[in-house]
Amino acid sequence: MTTPDDILGFWFSEGPDTFREAWFRKDPAFDEAIRARYSDTVAAAREGALAGWADSPLGALALAILLDQFPRNLHRGSAEAFAADAMMREIAREAVLRRRFDLALTSIQRPFLYLPFEHSEAMADQDLSVALFEGLRDDPRHARPGGAIDYAWRHRVVIQRFGRFPHRNAALGRASTPEEEAWLAAGGGF
Repeated sequence: MTTPDDILGFWFSEGPDTFREAWFRKDPAFDEAIRARYSDTVAAAREGALAGWADSPLGALALAILLDQFPRNLHRGSAEAFAADAMMREIAREAVLRRRFDLALTSIQRPFLYLPFEHSEAMADQDLSVALFEGLRDDPRHARPGGAIDYAWRHRVVIQRFGRFPHRNAALGRASTPEEEAWLAAGGGF
């Protein structure tokens, strides 16, 4: 049986306070390692079988990785990548806003409880994301250009402009507007 420690040991294999480039770049070998080890655990989490993990800071963090990060690795370019987003936002809302579990985590771990809000297409969640990430400003790894705070603002700007993430349109079967098509053609990234 997979435990939160298993998930966190894999994700934070270089230590709980060490940033890994592998988290945010496309790497088929990394994706395959996640698939081989954790695809059944992701499915169990989506079915609610691991809901009890949300009762501790490290358990909630492990759920964030299972429901928000791993699906993006396992299902790149498909709607399945975003299928657990709403569920994870509710877990994150409880963990961060009501229980303040984020304060028990390192500054490298905390963003994974904040990313469900950054990944949302709701403006209120984007505002919350920016506020949470701004709370990490004392850590220069997050405050630098291209750091976590910068990315939170970039996501918010896209939602403010389009009301959704245009790069998800194809995966979600949505038609892109001419403005979105132009933005995507110009690189449309974060």
